[in-house]
Amino acid sequence: MKEQHNIEFKQKWHDDYLKTIVAFSNTHGGILYVGKNDDGNVVGLEESKKLLESIPQKIQNSLGFLCEVNLLSEGDLSFIEIIASASEIPISLRGRYYYRSGSTTKEMVGAQLNEFLLKKSGKTWDSIEEPKATLDHISPSALVAFKEDAKQIARIPNTVKLTDKELLEKLRLYTLDGYLTRAAIVLFGKDPNIFYPNLKIKVGRFGKNDATLVHEDVIEGNLIEAIASTISVLETKYLIRKISYQGVDRIETGEYPSIAIRESLLNALVHRNYFNPMVHISVYDDKMMFQNQGSLPEGFSITSLKEKHSSVLKNPMIADVCHKAGYIESWGTGTLKIFESCKEAQLPEPVFEEKDGGVYVTIFKSNQEGNEESNQEGNIGDAIKEKFSSLRDNIHAEPSQNIAFLTKHSSEILNTFQESFHITSEKLQESFGKASEKQLPNTVLTLLLVYVVPGIKAEEMGSILGVSDRTIQSYLKKLKENNFINRVGGRKEGFWEIKRQQ
Repeated sequence: MKEQHNIEFKQKWHDDYLKTIVAFSNTHGGILYVGKNDDGNVVGLEESKKLLESIPQKIQNSLGFLCEVNLLSEGDLSFIEIIASASEIPISLRGRYYYRSGSTTKEMVGAQLNEFLLKKSGKTWDSIEEPKATLDHISPSALVAFKEDAKQIARIPNTVKLTDKELLEKLRLYTLDGYLTRAAIVLFGKDPNIFYPNLKIKVGRFGKNDATLVHEDVIEGNLIEAIASTISVLETKYLIRKISYQGVDRIETGEYPSIAIRESLLNALVHRNYFNPMVHISVYDDKMMFQNQGSLPEGFSITSLKEKHSSVLKNPMIADVCHKAGYIESWGTGTLKIFESCKEAQLPEPVFEEKDGGVYVTIFKSNQEGNEESNQEGNIGDAIKEKFSSLRDNIHAEPSQNIAFLTKHSSEILNTFQESFHITSEKLQESFGKASEKQLPNTVLTLLLVYVVPGIKAEEMGSILGVSDRTIQSYLKKLKENNFINRVGGRKEGFWEIKRQQ
């Protein structure tokens, strides 16, 4: 047995381990074993009977509740089992709150602590009353825009003749005590930044890397009006529409599917943590990235977003109004629409990442330039990437299976390299040698990974191939030195791309 989110081993007792008991209680409960090493093997305890009496007393005096504490033995060696149940109320140790993240105990501070305390109290951030806000802080034009959108979708009847106050009451944004909720300010406020300074959307256009900001815009205002404003700014200043003609009809095609842009924006706005910094949208030559400082719902993973999943809402009141206006669905289909729309547009699969306390969504632009050669790349490449997508979802699979998969499809990928990038198998062999008849060199396998999984990170490649991050970095260095790949963007936000040979 190994340490995990609900099990921890300690060789000796120390009062500092009360933090672990607090963390178990604040999360899903757990068991702390005292008298076992990190591998879960019993090492024994001195004065175990004395500890059996003192530990429950320390827990009750410091934390205010009781845990089940048992003295157990294995052979001649004794150890103590402390069972901490999940608590319905927040538990602290000397005014500090802790939680479990994987197999470690961490302290909650700032926005995370506020969200935790609200959740334990049965409330959400957007349901809290804003005592300083009045109806004078509400934008009539935003309410009118909502009515028009809601009328078309017909999810909330009889809103046309309602006064502003009546509409807010109908939406449960104006409480019986006569206060507006935070959701009312976010959705319909004249200047919501008076109350919440981070309620902004920053859009930036970058050049070759993250250090070359070409220009930027900051969209302020309530959510109802900011959605339309942001999409307008993107379409008029940041994204190019390709013009073509079918007979005499003029056809404009966006660089990215409009539904993918809209759903990515709405996900960032509806599910964000409003204590944290503003939403960022970064536009590059070949991709655009939506950054939202708000973690995934508990129990969710990046893989969950690719499948049908329940709709777990961080801000249910904001989400409810957006649903009634027809901006979002209530079935958790937003992320599925992003994946599906990009697939239909023959674009690389979007990348969802959870890092730095937020969620990043990256949509990639097609590398096609309209010539037949690039179209061949797209057709072959999409098929390979689709085959490979399931492998990336489980990067902890047996490396030998991953390598076998890559080797099995290597001829298809190498054909694509030759047709699209003028990279021949002979040139690869000349640069990196030939491992065996049944397996390509790891450096070449790394190149295959760069191609089939856009935006893949070094640690993911290491897990797939069963080597360390440092070894992967050495492979990438060789590929760059031999002019097969090029780094686009910075160390954290950038990615590798295949270089076309002359």
